[in-house]
Amino acid sequence: MEPGPGPADAERTFIETARRAQIVASAIDTIAEVGYARASLGRIASRIGISRGLISYHFAGKDELMNEVISEVVAQARDYMEPRIFSESTGPAMLRAYIEANLAFIREHRNYLIAVVEILRHRVATEGPQRRRGPNAPVAARPLVDLLARAQAAGELREDFDPRTMAIVIRAAIDTAPPLLSVDPGFDIDAYAREIANLFERATRLDR
Repeated sequence: MEPGPGPADAERTFIETARRAQIVASAIDTIAEVGYARASLGRIASRIGISRGLISYHFAGKDELMNEVISEVVAQARDYMEPRIFSESTGPAMLRAYIEANLAFIREHRNYLIAVVEILRHRVATEGPQRRRGPNAPVAARPLVDLLARAQAAGELREDFDPRTMAIVIRAAIDTAPPLLSVDPGFDIDAYAREIANLFERATRLDR
């Protein structure tokens, strides 16, 4: 029987995980500051005082690092939003929480979303829309489709709209915010969140 991992292995894993997280955070801030094209591995490494080679030890290349950036942003967004959404007990309240939590996360994590926008813009420009690797509206909308469908089944929302279509439109309205924020730092995302939440509340409520 082979021995399991010892304390030294656990410490090494912890250190490597922490280093990868540090590199991802540096990549996010560097891209948000100078754009994707100028965010070289050397510049990302320099920001946190490590060698470019150390990044190459943890990531096969810039593309793999960018995939990790997107995965990290998606994971943190999910962890931020889900408690706020599921603390509500009715479909309409959950829908409003979904919209407001999404946009609050964007406000509080401006660099995260700008970095994702930059990465996806680069991929569309260089590989075409069909090869874009990252979140897209139909995929990102799936949890919202389920939320809307459950609320309809419970009699809490109108029954005469298609949950998938409504969810994709809501996601599109939310996903417009990061590009706006990237070109207009003064963009009032809180006011935008209120307007969007009110708009879709009116579009889905029973007494419309």
